[in-house]
Amino acid sequence: MLYLILFLPLLGSFISAFFYKKIGDKTCQIITSAFVIIGAILSSIILLETIKTGKIYEYPILNWITSGSLKLHWSIYVDSLTAVMLVVVNSVSALVHIYSIGYMSHDPHKPRFMSYLSLFTFMMLSLVTADNFLQLFFGWEGVGLASYLLIGFWFKKESANNASMKAFIVNRVGDLGLLIAMFLIFKTFGTLTFSEVFSQAADQSKNSIKIFGGEYNLITTICVFLFIGLWVNLHKFFFIPGYRMLWKDQHQYQH
Repeated sequence: MLYLILFLPLLGSFISAFFYKKIGDKTCQIITSAFVIIGAILSSIILLETIKTGKIYEYPILNWITSGSLKLHWSIYVDSLTAVMLVVVNSVSALVHIYSIGYMSHDPHKPRFMSYLSLFTFMMLSLVTADNFLQLFFGWEGVGLASYLLIGFWFKKESANNASMKAFIVNRVGDLGLLIAMFLIFKTFGTLTFSEVFSQAADQSKNSIKIFGGEYNLITTICVFLFIGLWVNLHKFFFIPGYRMLWKDQHQYQH
């Protein structure tokens, strides 16, 4: 069930991107929307099971990285918090997919738009189901890429290109914070896996680190860099007016 929740949006994105000429625009819209709706329903089932049993799901998909002492699996990790986020991500994405069927009905590039939406959903799901910081970083980068593609969907418009490039560049600032945090985490704990890091966190709570000419609490420093990486994502609020303008232009075009 969890494999379907994670990979159905990716499959929908792939189908819409590469087979739209064979199956048609309408079929692409139906397939991508149906896959996300199915994911939302399955996510609700997982949430109910998690609430009743308190069960934690962990399913390794593949052995991702083995380099020296660093060993990471690509896994699906779902606890109660993750289950809630699965419902939120899939439910909101399903509503956006359904709304886009009508709203984009007169656009000549509907399959590409639906493919981007499903790709965004998959990357969000990859982020929230990660069991290690590097997998979370992959999902984070994927969300940034999908945002870039969606903001610049009407790439022939200069305003769309400028907004997408600004969003993409500012995201790199956030990447710096996340990368520094991950380097410190691996140096301190010898792993990037959530469960192993959290189990050792209490033992490192009183340790300090010398950085920027001062001495600071190690755990606090790591959290600050993580926060910097996440906070930079708020820059997208600055692009909402431009993004709304693009939707307004499309609405005028349709009428």
